[in-house]
Amino acid sequence: MIPFLNIQAVTALHADEIAAAVDSVVRSGWYLKGKATADFEQAYATFIGTSHCVGCANGLDALTLILKGYMELGVMAPGDEVIVPANTFIASVLAVTRCGLTPVFVEPCANTSLIDDSLIEAAITPRTRAIMVVHLYGRCAWTKRISDICRHYDLKLIEDNAQAHGALAAPDRRTGSMGDAAGHSFYPGKNLGALGDAGAVTTNDDALADVVRRLGNYGMEPKYYCDVQGINSRIDEIQAAVLTIKLRHLDEDNQRRRAIADIYTDMLPASLTLSPFAFDSVYHIYPIFTEQRDALQRYLLSEGIETNIHYPVPPHRQCCFPQFNSFSLPITEQLAATELSLPISPALSTDEARIVAERIRQFFHI
Repeated sequence: MIPFLNIQAVTALHADEIAAAVDSVVRSGWYLKGKATADFEQAYATFIGTSHCVGCANGLDALTLILKGYMELGVMAPGDEVIVPANTFIASVLAVTRCGLTPVFVEPCANTSLIDDSLIEAAITPRTRAIMVVHLYGRCAWTKRISDICRHYDLKLIEDNAQAHGALAAPDRRTGSMGDAAGHSFYPGKNLGALGDAGAVTTNDDALADVVRRLGNYGMEPKYYCDVQGINSRIDEIQAAVLTIKLRHLDEDNQRRRAIADIYTDMLPASLTLSPFAFDSVYHIYPIFTEQRDALQRYLLSEGIETNIHYPVPPHRQCCFPQFNSFSLPITEQLAATELSLPISPALSTDEARIVAERIRQFFHI
């Protein structure tokens, strides 16, 4: 069996260092808001290229804390609009609705899967306050055009960087540093994955960083004194220590992902894959697209190859959002109906990647 993702094998790549880091935290007797958290926040801010990193409980909370932070700062108010890509994981949208804000969906480019920057300006209204870009599949969704639109209309640019840790948006700038603030998820399956849930906010905005830190700790600063109504969303010391270790190896692990992706791209027909890309990708996911998706998935499983689908139901068609169910977003719906994610991780071998590609070629009689 070639698993879609063998998290045990990924963890084993740096097992000794991780075990030592966890043991150090356990022995310290300090499990929240301690040295391990401070060390990780500093290391990750430096890695991303921002002044601040604030750890939190997960990626959804990271995006929510950004939006709630802007509301506390008077930048946004309930009912204001946030432009979001229609093709994304539901967390991007949940963060918006969770804050009483209104998501405005913009279709992706069919050949990149990322928000179509040529459609954004038409979606702006007097209530628009921000554009959220999602670096889906590990691909950088930022463009200069989006930044220019934000400057022209005085909008905040928020990055959902849950799937693109380490990706470059420019030769010397990483995703997570291109906008006003970015939310990061360190769910175990991510390129930079914890051994449980964890997340972070990165920003260069001192005021936003301060309010995000307070909001994630019940609104307290100092302890027991709350000037805002916060939530409990903190990264724990064990996860912070693990992430500090894995961060040291992230660029190397991402390079291995690129090597696997190159095998797929070389061996598979271009009709199945996304278009060649102007920006960097760290290949959190390697997607292919085919009308025979379900049959191909069954065939690969019969050959001992696990795959996944990201994502079979787009946000606007989810039962939890009946107010959006009637929306017609044909490109997003087509991507959802045809996407299949192939195995990819730094623990996947070259031979395994070649077997996956060969079985796909056999299915299509190539």
